[in-house]
Amino acid sequence: MATAQQVPLNLDVVPSAAGLRIAIVVSEWNNEITENLFQGARAVLEQKNCTDILRINVPGSLELVYGCKLAMDADYDAIIALGSVIRGETPHFDYVCEAVALGIKDLNLQGKSPVIFGVLTDDTLSQAQARSGGKLGNKGVEAAVAAIMMAKLAI
Repeated sequence: MATAQQVPLNLDVVPSAAGLRIAIVVSEWNNEITENLFQGARAVLEQKNCTDILRINVPGSLELVYGCKLAMDADYDAIIALGSVIRGETPHFDYVCEAVALGIKDLNLQGKSPVIFGVLTDDTLSQAQARSGGKLGNKGVEAAVAAIMMAKLAI
């Protein structure tokens, strides 16, 4: 979803999450950002009547894939991966972003539970702040909506 032309989400059209088991795997790296993403995701899930929400904390974004795999093995209906990778002065950013994206893609191809990619990949801290509850909304909210919709699709 392009944030440059952000359209407010209409949560009224999102199905109920009652009875769904949703896991949220949260990277502790860039905690200010990821905590905001988590709060946004959790708020939507609760608003849509999801009462079985598991939070799994992992040290960084690379570890998100393993955390998601644990949740997948525990038969959650959907899994949300939340992280924040901010570009630095080395190519490390590119390696981390690619590894996480491919890892989550691989989990999705297993077809057991949908895994939602809620990892911000920004050039600056201010861009990450804008996308985690700032002027460009909260990508955690969007990830939760996607998780509900995909869980309903998979049922």
